[in-house]
Amino acid sequence: MTATLPDRARVVIIGGGVIGCSVAYHLTRLGWTDVLLLERKQLTCGTTWHAAGLIGQLRATRNMTQLAKYSAELYTTLEAETGVATGFKQNGSVSLALSKDRLEELKRGASMARTFGLEVEVLTPQDCKEAYPLIDPAGVTGGVFLPKDGQADPANITQALAKGARNRGARILEGVKVTAIHRRDGRVTGVSTDRGEVACAAVVNCAGMWGREVGRQAGVKVPLQACEHFYIVTESIPDLPRDLPVLRVPDECAYVKEDAGKILLGAFEPKAKPWGHDGIPEDFCFDQLPEDVAHFEPILEAAIRRLPILETAGIHTFFNGPESFTPDDRYLLGEAPELRNFYVACGFNSIGIQSAGGAGKALAEWMEAGAPPFDLWDVDIRRMQPFQSTKAYLFERSKETLGLLYADHFPYRQFETARGVRHSPLHERLAAAGACFGEVAGWERANWFLPQAARAAGERPEYRYAWTRQNWFDHAAAEHKAVREGVGLFDMTSFAKIRVEGRDAEAVLQRICANDVAVEPGRIVYTQWLNGRGGIEADLTVTRLAETSFLIVTSAASGPRDLAWLKRHIPDDARCVAIEVTSGEAVLAVMGPKARDLMQPLTEADLSNEAFPFGRAKEIDLGMAVLRAHRITYVGELGWELYVPTEMARQVFDRIVEAGVDHGLRLCGMHALDSCRIEKAFRHFGHDVTDEDHVLEAGLGFAVKPDKTPSKFGDFLGREAVLRKTQQGLTQRLLQFRLADPAPLLYHHEPILRDGEIAGYLTSGNYGHHLGAAIGLGYVACEPEESAAAVLASAYEIEIAGDRVQAEASLKPLYDPKSERVRA
Repeated sequence: MTATLPDRARVVIIGGGVIGCSVAYHLTRLGWTDVLLLERKQLTCGTTWHAAGLIGQLRATRNMTQLAKYSAELYTTLEAETGVATGFKQNGSVSLALSKDRLEELKRGASMARTFGLEVEVLTPQDCKEAYPLIDPAGVTGGVFLPKDGQADPANITQALAKGARNRGARILEGVKVTAIHRRDGRVTGVSTDRGEVACAAVVNCAGMWGREVGRQAGVKVPLQACEHFYIVTESIPDLPRDLPVLRVPDECAYVKEDAGKILLGAFEPKAKPWGHDGIPEDFCFDQLPEDVAHFEPILEAAIRRLPILETAGIHTFFNGPESFTPDDRYLLGEAPELRNFYVACGFNSIGIQSAGGAGKALAEWMEAGAPPFDLWDVDIRRMQPFQSTKAYLFERSKETLGLLYADHFPYRQFETARGVRHSPLHERLAAAGACFGEVAGWERANWFLPQAARAAGERPEYRYAWTRQNWFDHAAAEHKAVREGVGLFDMTSFAKIRVEGRDAEAVLQRICANDVAVEPGRIVYTQWLNGRGGIEADLTVTRLAETSFLIVTSAASGPRDLAWLKRHIPDDARCVAIEVTSGEAVLAVMGPKARDLMQPLTEADLSNEAFPFGRAKEIDLGMAVLRAHRITYVGELGWELYVPTEMARQVFDRIVEAGVDHGLRLCGMHALDSCRIEKAFRHFGHDVTDEDHVLEAGLGFAVKPDKTPSKFGDFLGREAVLRKTQQGLTQRLLQFRLADPAPLLYHHEPILRDGEIAGYLTSGNYGHHLGAAIGLGYVACEPEESAAAVLASAYEIEIAGDRVQAEASLKPLYDPKSERVRA
């Protein structure tokens, strides 16, 4: 008998794969009973049913690792709770390295794992053979073993989650297709299906490879693309050990698991095959895609050499099925910026089983509280740019992202596909000057410059990746030196820019900003936007342009997130609008002790310290352009950011470059910018400061004004959390570290050891070319009553790929701690 479709529910979950069932399960655990899950065909019929079921726990960040750990812990208990066997077993996993670089990556990952509380063992080549006796160890340089990793039956895990959700009141209906999503006043109001309408207060898009199309029904951009994913399953192999760990050989693009006396061999090949680009067939249900033996053959040949047992094992199944991939290999989670109460949990990049438990729990808690339970910026859908949901972009990028799962994860590695989307008006000028471009949020940005002499000798401005000093290291060092000793020019056009206009603009921003923005026109205010925990939702500047007009400047990657946060917190009765204006102005940053010497002859404006002090913005002339100069810096030197009408940017750039010849001006890229900012201990949003990091523990109390006059809309968001933390004391502090040894390099997530014990990890790292060693920022745990002097009195080390290096710790910037150069 067909179940009756209810006419209303608190939440409608679209999609009955492992993710949708996990969201339903965890919502009911929080006490939600009016939960309705709708599946167009049958549970697991999209991608879940054919997933390999690998349960790895180590991910790229702490919170992603904690979510993966939770998944494994949940799966150990589901069978006892629901009576549904999940096939979960924890035989561990072995990852092999076949090169020095891969071993460095694995060893750095092992160090990181220990800070996250994971058991991990670094293996020698002989250890690898002992841990996985079936391998041929030829070429193996080492490996790692994680004993708590495992594998499970994806379909049964889904059924167990579904049963657990039903047991607590959720309704799960199969054979019901959602045909429309209704919205009013920027909120979800319900859905239409092929069996009727359902009114609801929230919708969760767990539609897997259909997620993009479901998003379009709601006017929400969900960038994901299905790709073909291949594996084989052998015939039964006599005496095959059932306790084999999962084997990963990323240098050969392969993973292997024992499966009921057989071997499953899967691949993440370097160049993938997008599928369903023109739409997924309506009747798709437990379907396979056509075989492509030629495409899989190189992986199979390498696997036979690595596991000789495969040479005599017959192939029982050659499988090809679709998996959905996002533009950056990180899944999509959270409330959509375009529509209130429309949540997304899809695009799991072939790690849906290991992610499902944690992702479902995190999203359920997000829906319950109205905010993320902790920092989820890695997977937050607000990180995506609107253009990334276009079919053309997704088709090109997805060819690369599948293979990147097993590619070398070198620092500074750049995407190669779907490039050239967004250009500064100065792009051709920079390219002609030897720029090597990287990409952030679709922007092509100069990361470093290859000098003319090197280009004349036949070198090209391109990356040669390594874990040691890469080919651009010395060039970025020279750029860094120019900024510290002379003058450098950066193209910062990619800054996201938001105009806030209206009679209530000041009152709205006073409510949202922790700092005081009730300043006279022409003042620049550095501020954070806080959540109710005192965590940092945004880190940006606000420039007052006029009585009713402000300009917000933030990073390119944070633009959509910050605009969404701002719009969500403009009161309905406020006379205020927020408008994204990024493309209207190019930004040139002239930075260094000789910046004033270079700039003054080019303008009639007085650039003296008395006439144009730090933290001010003024309209000036430069050449034949009228522009706005902001005296502010992210490198820790005297300088100005020049906001130039886009159509005038080239002639302003040319004037500065021409005049700069006499001052030793050097074009500088993002790598030099980052090395300068970390010497000055300037924070980077998404790394050093997140919505999980309290603004006081981040060392940014100077930018918080708890005693400022409340706006007409109330005290600023997060004020009570700031006052509580002031009373309760700090439980961690953000410190700056300089390695005693000038040779090693720091990137992020290296463990911090305090008096020999792990006390935290680095949130960001780079080389301090002026300070003469690698520099890192990271939080260190402390007691609330512990003084700053006591924290600094400890002995500190940083662990790099298993080796401990002594480090100097500081709460003040190691470079120009009094900011005398900035205010010169």
